[in-house]
Parts: sequence; C-alpha cells; structure tokens
Amino acid sequence: MNRLLAFSAGAVAVAALAAGCGSSSSSSSSSSPTPSAATSAAGLHTANSRYGEILVNGSGRTLYLLTADAGTTSNCYGECASIWPPDTQVNAPTSGQVDASKVGSTPRNDSSSQVTYNGHPVYTYAQDAKPGDVNGQGLNTFGGTWWVLDAHGNPVTTAPSPSGGSSGGGY
Repeated sequence: MNRLLAFSAGAVAVAALAAGCGSSSSSSSSSSPTPSAATSAAGLHTANSRYGEILVNGSGRTLYLLTADAGTTSNCYGECASIWPPDTQVNAPTSGQVDASKVGSTPRNDSSSQVTYNGHPVYTYAQDAKPGDVNGQGLNTFGGTWWVLDAHGNPVTTAPSPSGGSSGGGY
C-alpha cells in the first residue's frame, strides 16, 4: 500500500512538472519517481568530453544506452543494473542543447521508472567514479554494447577526438 501511495505521489509530481514545463499532454502513464532532497535539482544537460558534447544527468554523470534494449524497454536488471544503474532522476533539462520533448520515462519490472532520452533507457556506469568519466564507452557486456549519447540522443560510436575534451577522460 505504501508503495502504491509513493508511486501515486510521484505520478502527481511528474504531472505537475510536465505542466510547469508547458507540456500539453498527460504524463500519468509514463511517470517517474519524485527526486529526493538529496538528488540534484539540475536536469539533463550536455558536457564536453573527448567524445564531443555528450548527455549527462543532473549530477553530471555520463549517460549511456545499451544496444540490447528494445525501444524504451530495459533489458538491464540484477547484476547488470548494479554495474549500470538506471538513471531515475526526474528533473527537466537544464541545457538548451537537450530537447525536452525527447525526455521520457519507462517502467521497470521492479515498479520503478527509468529516464529515457530519444526513446532509449539511460544508465550511468558504476566505474565512472566522478562526473566527466566515460569509462563505459564501447564496452560489450550484458548482451550488448554501451555507448554514450550525444545531445540528440544518438549513440556516439566513433573514436574519441584527440583534441576534444580533457585528456584525462573528464569534461
């Protein structure tokens, strides 16, 4: 019962957020959990990296997609989700390069919601110790390849730029 109440409260908060952002559609079917007080108030934005401008979450952590996902359906649970935590931050984009119409959410089989961008569930990588790290780029694990996303939500599959971003792998 408490889970149902928490989920309902989250749906109301997401609907209020969407209305405040000028959305004309209801988001009750694609709600996400309400951010906690400890969650950064910043939303999705981009950051410069050795892979060019990439998508990061409100905490500045690099976001990845998994090629094994089917549309907005995540295929990363259990051990996979412990290494590749699904991004669940619910805040509106804070960068003009991030298209708010591409931000969504998808339900997970554990009753939580995961952020999607351009139709892809997005994840962080546990081995990225700090904002700016991109250690998961191009890894083949859990049935697919992990790619960082550009500002348009497309996977970045090219080699890093020798002149882009910092040489230490950060922003």
